[in-house]
Amino acid sequence: MNTRRRMEGVVTSDKMQKTVVVEITRTFRHPLYHKVVSSSRRVSAHDELECKIGDTVRIVETKPMSKTKRWRVEEILLRNVRSQDQGVEG
Repeated sequence: MNTRRRMEGVVTSDKMQKTVVVEITRTFRHPLYHKVVSSSRRVSAHDELECKIGDTVRIVETKPMSKTKRWRVEEILLRNVRSQDQGVEG
């Protein structure tokens, strides 16, 4: 097994060709105030598996592929089921 970092996140955008935006959210307890804090960050990842918005994916660190892409989608952990009428007011 290699030592590359692997993280899990949710796909928030799939508008680009072979690139998705993945939001990684982590929760931790604040060291001084002991309150549970959640922080998130968005990264661009190379996608050959054709992910859709809402999918939970595992991304792995890779060599720089472009100006913003340093990650690639390793596998889709959970597919999001979206209905066809979602987003249509009527």
